[in-house]
Formats: sequence, C-alpha cells, structure tokens
Amino acid sequence: MDRAAQAADFEQERPRLVGLATRVLGDHAEAEDIVQQAWLRLDRADTDIESLPAWLTTVTTRLCLDRLKARTPVPHSEVEPVDALPDIADDVVLADTVGVALQAVIDRLSPGERVAFVLHDSFGFDFSTIAAILDTTPAAARKLASRARAKVRGHGADRADWAVVDAFMAAAREGDFDSLLRLLAPDAAITADPAAIAGGTPERIDGGRQIAEFFNGSAHAALAVLVDERPGAAWFHRGEARVLLDFDVADGVVQAITFRAEPEVLERVHRREDTRR
Repeated sequence: MDRAAQAADFEQERPRLVGLATRVLGDHAEAEDIVQQAWLRLDRADTDIESLPAWLTTVTTRLCLDRLKARTPVPHSEVEPVDALPDIADDVVLADTVGVALQAVIDRLSPGERVAFVLHDSFGFDFSTIAAILDTTPAAARKLASRARAKVRGHGADRADWAVVDAFMAAAREGDFDSLLRLLAPDAAITADPAAIAGGTPERIDGGRQIAEFFNGSAHAALAVLVDERPGAAWFHRGEARVLLDFDVADGVVQAITFRAEPEVLERVHRREDTRR
C-alpha cells in the first residue's frame, strides 16, 4: 500500500481509535496523543499488514496499556482466582451505562482489568482478541473482565453517589466548569435551611448552569464528610462543622444541594478521609 493510501485509511480509523483510547484512559487529550503515536508506528512499519483496523486496534490498546501501567503500580498477579465472584462475563453490557459517576471507580481498576472491561463490554471484542493484546490467555482475559465488572457492580448506586459528590467537589475546587455542568441536572437547585441563610449562604439558586457558575473555582476549604452514612462536604471552624453541603444524587448527577447549619444536623456530620471510595 502506498503511503498516501495508508494515511487516508488511517484517518478513516482515527475517530474509532480516539474513542477507544478515550474510554480506556478516561482522557480525550491523552487519547489523541496515543493515537498519534499509533500513526507514527504505522508510518515506520516495514511489514505487510493483513488487517489495518485490527493492527491499529492492537497497537493503540497496547499503547494505552503502557500508559496505564505508568500511572498505576502493577500488582504481582493481576489474575489470582476469585472463587467467590460469579462468572458474569456474558452478562448485560455495563460499560456504556458508566458515566461520570463511576469514572473514579474505573480509574482504580488495574490496567489489565480496565482494558479487558472496556474492550469487551464497550466494544464487544472477544476474549481471544483481548488475550492477544494483553499477552495472556482467553481464560485470564475473561477473569480480568469479570473481576472488573464485579468491582463496578459492587459500587452500585450508593457508591456512585460517593463518586458524583467527590467529582463535583474536585471540579469546583479546580474550576472545571464543564465537569460541573456534566455533574448537575439541568434543573438542579440549591436551597438552604434558616440557620445556613442566617450565616450568609444563598437562600436559593436554580438551574445547573447557575449552580456551576456559583461553585466554579470555589469550595476550596470544604472537606469531605459523612452525614447519616451519606457523602457530602462541609466547612469547618476550629474542628467543628459549621455548614453542610447536603447532596441529592440520582441517575448519576446532582439533583439538589441543601446548605444546612442546624445544630442537630451538624452533630451527625463526620469527617471522612477516603474520597475515592
């Protein structure tokens, strides 16, 4: 194949490869960089390629795997037996339903689990193909995907709430307006109890965009807390909670936030250290 035709074929594959790498890495810019590296490898390849899409998929995924391993220490054995977990490798596809709420969960999968999970559940690759990419056996690839899926399932709706709250607060502190918008329902609302209003919090803010504007780049001093075993955030003074941000989360987004400062509520607020539950 001449270079011009090869370049044209690559450009046809680029959107698919960027989508795959974005799903694996969770970062679009990083995915574009990976795909560009795949192009450079293709441009230097001096062997006949039987199937360009398959070759590019393998190279892109392995580059993603290398990037994940550079981020995350690799355990001594990624595929130890997990007899207590059912084999749900052929269960209903989960990955396409995993959005911002569970990205933190996916980020904590091992590189092999993450690749196997995304390739199988999001893109429908068979385990023989995944095994070849991961340089393992189909049975081991199946186990990686199964274990990853079990971890995602294990976080369930309540743990998804943790991920939403923590992602929201991180986006607020970092001034990530786009992420704040994605984490807020369009008709979200902020309300406050009388004690919080007396302390200076807004009485009400309506609309996801307006709330995102209010929180964008703020809440640096708010700390992660639990109230009645639910995740939230609070401002403290001299070690005591003064104002609670009480979140109502549903369908993976924040539906409402209530500023609460009534003493009987603040008595139930406890600091939590693990914001990546």
